[in-house]
Amino acid sequence: MRHGVARFVTGFLALPVALYLFYVVWPFAQAAGYSLTDWGGYSDSQRFVGLDNYVRLLSDELIRKAFWHNVFFLITVPLFTIALALFLAFLLNVGGREDRAGIRGVFGSAVYKVIFFFPQVLSLVVIAVMWQQIYRTDRQGLINGLLIKLGLGDPENPIAFTADPEPFLGVPAVLWWLLLIAVWSGAGFYMVLFSAAMQSIPKDIYEAALLDGAGRFHTFFRITLPLLRDTISVAWVYLGFIALDMYALVFVMTPSQGGPNHASEIFASVLNFTAFQKGQFGYACAMGVALAIFTILLAAAQLRITRRDRIEF
Repeated sequence: MRHGVARFVTGFLALPVALYLFYVVWPFAQAAGYSLTDWGGYSDSQRFVGLDNYVRLLSDELIRKAFWHNVFFLITVPLFTIALALFLAFLLNVGGREDRAGIRGVFGSAVYKVIFFFPQVLSLVVIAVMWQQIYRTDRQGLINGLLIKLGLGDPENPIAFTADPEPFLGVPAVLWWLLLIAVWSGAGFYMVLFSAAMQSIPKDIYEAALLDGAGRFHTFFRITLPLLRDTISVAWVYLGFIALDMYALVFVMTPSQGGPNHASEIFASVLNFTAFQKGQFGYACAMGVALAIFTILLAAAQLRITRRDRIEF
């Protein structure tokens, strides 16, 4: 083994690396190549156009609108998901009363963990279809039906949630309803992630802080958050990737996969429409390459900003 380590390692890695290059790296390289052409996707004819597709991206009004919608999700999905997951994880681990056994979570925390994690066992498409029924614009929708039963809704003029393009705080209302689904479906996973990180923090630290007169509020912001910084940073990057996608929710939940009147368009929905409806695969590949570059730069910047020396106990 000492004399043949290089050959031994190379022999094991050759096939996996070759498969990765062929099935992952090569398709990316092909997309980058097609983005420099006017390929229609359904023929062998293609003409090299250089950077024309990328220049076109800068002047495309629909792309700009979709980009800002993605920015909205990029800010709100990680922010609200992490905030909710941290709150739940803190309650379920150290939010209960102190007794002889030390710091505990709230009563029934084991059951709550299962309930909050349950959306993770469902496919995102299943979640979208379920919420589509909740948001239904007739009296059969769960929200509309409940409002009608309470006398707060009009049976003849039901509230149209998914078809409401009116802005709320300057953002199309439909984006807020999609945000609600994204946060609801993702908070459980990150609650478990933060719970695991919190369990690695010695309870003696919390007990010492409580003996010194610190309350739950101070222990959360002065102890829990600083010690979970690395975990929160990784979660923010993952949620950023999710926020830059959001395609499944938009495709299932919104009229015309991005409506109404392009109020819920995102990069992925415009890319899909451009490629498969308009037959402009070269231009769509340019969108995909631009999104990939933006995602990589964003992840690198996030990890760079949040990097610090690791705290060990």
